[in-house]
Amino acid sequence: MSSFISPLSKRIIPCLDVAGGRVVKGTNFQDLKDAGDPVELAKHYGEAGADELTFLDISASVEERSTTLEILARTAEQVFIPLTVGGGIREIADVDRLLRAGADKVSVNTAAINRPELMNEIADRFGNQVLVLSVDAKRGDSPSGYVVTTHGGRTETGIDALAWVEEGITRGVGEILLNSMDADGTRSGYDIEMLQAVRAVSSVPLIASGGAGSLEDFGAALDAGADALLAASVFHYGTFTIEAVKDHLASRGYSVRR
Repeated sequence: MSSFISPLSKRIIPCLDVAGGRVVKGTNFQDLKDAGDPVELAKHYGEAGADELTFLDISASVEERSTTLEILARTAEQVFIPLTVGGGIREIADVDRLLRAGADKVSVNTAAINRPELMNEIADRFGNQVLVLSVDAKRGDSPSGYVVTTHGGRTETGIDALAWVEEGITRGVGEILLNSMDADGTRSGYDIEMLQAVRAVSSVPLIASGGAGSLEDFGAALDAGADALLAASVFHYGTFTIEAVKDHLASRGYSVRR
């Protein structure tokens, strides 16, 4: 059973990008490098104070699905914090399989772009607390100046990112995972302007992703309106511990779960 986390506490969420059964990390989803075994990393993060874990099957192909389910089931036996799983979700049956394997929430991205009604179906069947809309956004030609992308930021959809967030909320998503494709893997800081823009239109919790490189970056993202902070490489490669991030945020006056 998942631990309850106060909505007032700011959540720290390591992200495991999984491909071929291994955790990988690159820059702007390219030049991927091996970062370890997902089950071992998940157990480590659970013991190190992570509030949640996110698994993203970035290959998202049919042949990888069984691997993801096996990894998810093994991880669910090892950790006792909420698990969010994304990648390869195309229909209700996929969500059902992931939840039965141990996921607490699912993250949808490309499938929701291809068929937005999927968000309604998941929220109606399982509840909006289960549904996370992952928005891979970058600066581009749209009314807000931010456009939704697919394929790791390489393909622009023409969809305005702020309008897409609003539509997702209308269709029942319970959280927004905002991935800045411009900042991903750069360690140059979260995209503060983008966070502020999405915060202004989002009535649901907002998870910031992409660009964490210093302790100050985490606090800056919370200042911009994020409710939770997702990071990968700075945790995988030991730049910071989760405890160090929480200590820093607590020193800034933010409530964190210990």
